[in-house]
Amino acid sequence: MSEKPGFFARLKTGLTRSASRLTEGIAAIVTRRKLDDASLAELEELLIAADLGLPIAKEITGRLRSTRFNQEVSNEEIRAALAEGVIESLRLVEKPLKLDESHKPFVVLVIGVNGSGKTTTIGKLAKYYVDSGKKVVIAAGDTFRAAAVEQLKVWGDRAGVEVISRATGADAAGLAFDAREIAKKQNADILLIDTAGRLHNKTDLMAELQKILRVLKKADPTAPHAVLLVLDATVGQNAHAQVETFRDMVGVTGLVMTKLDGTAKGGVLVSLAEKYGMPVHFIGVGESAEDLRPFVAADFAKSLVGLES
Repeated sequence: MSEKPGFFARLKTGLTRSASRLTEGIAAIVTRRKLDDASLAELEELLIAADLGLPIAKEITGRLRSTRFNQEVSNEEIRAALAEGVIESLRLVEKPLKLDESHKPFVVLVIGVNGSGKTTTIGKLAKYYVDSGKKVVIAAGDTFRAAAVEQLKVWGDRAGVEVISRATGADAAGLAFDAREIAKKQNADILLIDTAGRLHNKTDLMAELQKILRVLKKADPTAPHAVLLVLDATVGQNAHAQVETFRDMVGVTGLVMTKLDGTAKGGVLVSLAEKYGMPVHFIGVGESAEDLRPFVAADFAKSLVGLES
């Protein structure tokens, strides 16, 4: 597949806001004095403010303290040390979504709050897997949001994927069951199921999601085979609360981080990895289908601190 520019270039561009916040802050710290207690404390505060989280901030500053304390260091040296620390943290969660071909269809339940980019992500995933030679079916399971259903149909048309939908307000679990039967008859490789994300009433949402799980398991005791939580990077540390809420509701097997191009809070992916250790399968840095790609720790880390690949 031709990509102009390449995904690394788009990732670097997408993370410009996050990188600028870090590089400008680092430059302001290192140009004034040697790496002393005060500058290390400032650096730690900068990393925490950039949503990287306390563990990685302490690790990086501790590493610099032990190797370069009271020495002059360049902006580039600190960024390289930061990139190295981020790569180490993120390699543990750099895990592609593996499709078990013994399950046809491989059922992917996609969850997340409304506005996280969940519906768009499903459309992009459909295009990604179609381009990889897979047969995909989409279930428009956020049945109360007509706009979500229409959005999925547009993406489905683009990717040449059937979108199973029902009338507004229809039972989402029944739709998921029907979609799974249709996908099986069509010998589809993957079934992507959209879901509601109305967190203002957790009780109703939990009941709906758990009903979907029960109904899917009646058709296939092993389903769903993956539960992907879509997170909007622009919410920063609020992403932690969303991870905990959905993990407790239905379990989460992996993360997708969207809208990294619209925020200076891209570092939140690092703090999420440190705290929860959940696989990060995909990241998104733009509106087009090509802007959602499998997560690569080294590329992300280098882009986050403004280094070349």
